[in-house]
Amino acid sequence: MPKTKPKLERPKLYKVMLVNDDYTPREFVVMVLKAVFRMSEEAASRVMLTAHRMGVAVVLVCARDIAETKSKEAIDLAKEAGFPLMFTTEPEE
Repeated sequence: MPKTKPKLERPKLYKVMLVNDDYTPREFVVMVLKAVFRMSEEAASRVMLTAHRMGVAVVLVCARDIAETKSKEAIDLAKEAGFPLMFTTEPEE
């Protein structure tokens, strides 16, 4: 008799959002995106400019624990440097 696999619910994905502010230098934002989110210079610049223009930008979509860890890591890096750079995590719709 064939075994039926239980339907595994795919874990909900979470978005990490970069929130624009008027204090954090663009170069620093790009540096954080490259360091924490392993983005290329080009991708990091694109995300930073999107946040600059729109107020927020999606940085990454991944599992919740990774999203929260990366977000905190990025915020802590900014805090240490004295910048109010903010990242938020929210469920992907």
